[in-house]
Amino acid sequence: MWDERYSAEGYVYGTEPNGFLVAKAELLPAGRVLCLAEGEGRNAVWLAEQGFEVTAVDASAVGLHKARALAAERGVRITTVHADLAAFVIEPGSWDGIVSIFCHLPPALRAQVHRRCVAGLRSGGVMLLEAYTPDQVGRGTGGPPSVELMMDAETLRLELTGLEFLELSETEREIHEGVFHNGVGAVVRLVGRKP
Repeated sequence: MWDERYSAEGYVYGTEPNGFLVAKAELLPAGRVLCLAEGEGRNAVWLAEQGFEVTAVDASAVGLHKARALAAERGVRITTVHADLAAFVIEPGSWDGIVSIFCHLPPALRAQVHRRCVAGLRSGGVMLLEAYTPDQVGRGTGGPPSVELMMDAETLRLELTGLEFLELSETEREIHEGVFHNGVGAVVRLVGRKP
């Protein structure tokens, strides 16, 4: 599905970074940042422009090809890893930041990945996350069609046990990120720091 979606001409989620990421990036410690389900690279490339050493992981080889092209166009370097998050190893204690922007996974896999994220952060490392909540279903402005793929604050509080939550809230906001995220969205936003 994702290879097919990313095969479209242009960048289906645009080339500008996610607004929440831009607003909170100053909270990321300098160093290595892992971007989960990074797709066409808009967030990874922007982070590289800010001086971070970025690794982008995604299940779509087509998306990652576009991510590398965007990085080259912008004159920055990112590392890309073609992998399913079910099999991708997040090395413990190895990341200064982990970014998860609209990374919607089945609940059991999501819980596993989130546990790996907590373990994968170094002490003082920060995780930034924005995702759609169940209230998003049926709006037609973005996100998966299934409630089970959505997230809410209470679920994230449980799945990311071990982080200190600097921000964890549900809200509605205007999202204009390419053709697939367009309009008012119901989102959950998280900034968590590992003690």
